[in-house]
Amino acid sequence: MELKQQLKISQQLVMTPQLQQAIKLLQLSHLELSDLLAQEINENPVLDETVEHEPSQGEFQTEIADKTETGETRSDQDIDWQEYISQTIEPSRSFFEAEDRDELSPVITKKPSFVDHLLWQLHLHNLNDDETRIGEYIIGNLDHDGYLRLSLEEIAADLGVPPKLVAETQQKVMKFDPVGVGASNLQQCLLAQLKVLPGDTSLACRIVTDCMKELERKRYHDIARIVKVPLRDVLAACEIISNLEPKPGRTFNDTETQYITPDIYVYKINGDYVVMLNEDGQPKLRINNFYKQVLAGDAGQTDKARDYIQEKLRSAVWLIKSVYHRRTTIINVMKSIIKFQRDFFDYGVGHLRPLVLRDVAEDVGMHESNISRITTNKYVLTPHGIFELKYFFNSGIASDDGDAIASESVKNKIREIIAAENPYKPLSDQEIVKILKGSGINIARRTVTKYREMLGILSSSKRKKHI
Repeated sequence: MELKQQLKISQQLVMTPQLQQAIKLLQLSHLELSDLLAQEINENPVLDETVEHEPSQGEFQTEIADKTETGETRSDQDIDWQEYISQTIEPSRSFFEAEDRDELSPVITKKPSFVDHLLWQLHLHNLNDDETRIGEYIIGNLDHDGYLRLSLEEIAADLGVPPKLVAETQQKVMKFDPVGVGASNLQQCLLAQLKVLPGDTSLACRIVTDCMKELERKRYHDIARIVKVPLRDVLAACEIISNLEPKPGRTFNDTETQYITPDIYVYKINGDYVVMLNEDGQPKLRINNFYKQVLAGDAGQTDKARDYIQEKLRSAVWLIKSVYHRRTTIINVMKSIIKFQRDFFDYGVGHLRPLVLRDVAEDVGMHESNISRITTNKYVLTPHGIFELKYFFNSGIASDDGDAIASESVKNKIREIIAAENPYKPLSDQEIVKILKGSGINIARRTVTKYREMLGILSSSKRKKHI
């Protein structure tokens, strides 16, 4: 055992900040990249945004001089301003009245939330202080569906009031708009809505009170036997119940619709597909000419200033190269996906084929991790709609002819089969297996059940219509 010194040559990949930035750009979406470029332009003085061609000061002055010689323009002294003012249309009286009322100034409004809507109704009622406190406590603890998940005993203990008063206040809140809000369970919610409906709803109330389990399973014959009324009357009452709102809070859902902006456009032109990257709204980067001249000339800058400019210049050049590399890489990956999924682009979702990241990685000569970054959080506009890039990568299921079928195609086939079924005699999962087998797709019943649940489709017993 002894200490020795020796030279050894080796290669290793070092994750420099520039390389980390390039990798980060690959997984950014269109909107995220636009925000990042705008931030870099603000922070890096060397970076500038390319604008449309604007006439320089010399060109602008030459243009004005040419127009003046041809008599197209006049100086301020040649214009009769008094005549111009007299010919101007006077503003109407309503304009000044609106200005006095400050109606032309921008108005900032706030959309009332679900809680604000309920509190507004609570304060309209003639309640005492304890009932108001209880009502505010109940409204503040509602979930997104409008249900109260706390027990009445917990509320009574927290506020130091009798449980009976909490129950009475809950009943008052359940009469607010939307009716049924603040209920502790589905049964309470439905009963609150039935009580405010016009006409005779006594049978529907009995069904909700005594036959909730049978109602969930649509066992109408059992309900008719329990309430001892004809089946026809039970079906009519269940029709009324089916039109009630089981989640009263979702009518005031505060979540806004998130619109998808495609990162890639795929168009079919002359029988071939053309890939275009969405660059709308993205600033076009360039190096500011002023700093180029500063580095090229010798204007007496300090070494610290020159080092700062050179550092920012290297950062700007690397960013521009990374953006260009991102653009070409995404286009190449999309072209490779089109090559593997040509049948999908020609005929639709039913012809989607199995595809894994390794196939595209080998085709474009990149690592699988980079393909995963590129296809993350990005969407493409195709002739069949907007899809996430991850949508084209899915597992395969063997068919009778030896070809593999994508799992998404099987899901789409199950959706089409259920959409075409008789609603009064819905197909069971085993019957769907037989239909798929007739199409050359051999899968187990549990796989059909899993795919059906992933699609959000109920079982055959819950899909069946009796009315």
